[in-house]
Amino acid sequence: MGDLKKWVNQKWVDIGAPKKDGKYQPCGRKSSTGSKRKYPKCVPLAKATRMTKGQKASAVKRKRAAGNPGGKPTNVSTFAKKRKSMAFGGRV
Repeated sequence: MGDLKKWVNQKWVDIGAPKKDGKYQPCGRKSSTGSKRKYPKCVPLAKATRMTKGQKASAVKRKRAAGNPGGKPTNVSTFAKKRKSMAFGGRV
């Protein structure tokens, strides 16, 4: 149970809505219909600070592309899976 408690106590932030000063807004939004904020991509603050600008953009783009069908939150992996390269394993 220690891991669950640690997970809950982490500060979760929305990497899709950064503030101008480089900080992040807290995760979530009040309502999808009444809010100006787009679909949030939430990660722990510690992970957000380690991510590059490109990794954040990729995660937010994939989260918003997945949409929100059925009213339930959609889970999207934070980091994209790497594609296998044919540079060394394929025919020449």
